[in-house]
Amino acid sequence: MHLIRRGDPHLAVRSSDGITTVELYGELDLVTVQRVRPELDVLAREAAALTVDLRHVTFCDASGLGLLVRCAQRVRDRGAEWGLVCDQPMILRLVRLTALEDVLRPSPPAPPHGGGGPPAPRSARPGRLPV
Repeated sequence: MHLIRRGDPHLAVRSSDGITTVELYGELDLVTVQRVRPELDVLAREAAALTVDLRHVTFCDASGLGLLVRCAQRVRDRGAEWGLVCDQPMILRLVRLTALEDVLRPSPPAPPHGGGGPPAPRSARPGRLPV
C-alpha cells in the first residue's frame, strides 16, 4: 500500500485490498472543501470501500461536516462501505453536537497491527465515542 500525495497538500490517497483511504490534512474549512471536493466526489462514486482519515485535521467547520456527510451518503447509497477515522476531540464533539454520529459513524484509529494505516470501514454502528 502506497500513500499517494495529490497536487493538493490537504489530501493524500492510498488503496489496498479494495479499500481506498483518504487522509486529510490541516483545516477542513470552506477553502479546503472547495479544493478537495472534486476528488472526494470521484472516490465516493468509484471506491468499493472508502475510509476518510481525519487524524491530521486540526479544524473542521460546517462546510467540512457537509463534505463528510455528502461523501458518506454517496458511498452508502451505492452500497459501498464507509469509514471515518477520527481521534480529534473537538471534531468528535462537533459531530456529536450536530447529531451526525449515525451518518458519519466516526471510529478511533485501530491500534498498530503491523500493516499501518487506519482500519477498514465497518458496516455496523460503533458504540458511542467519548467526547
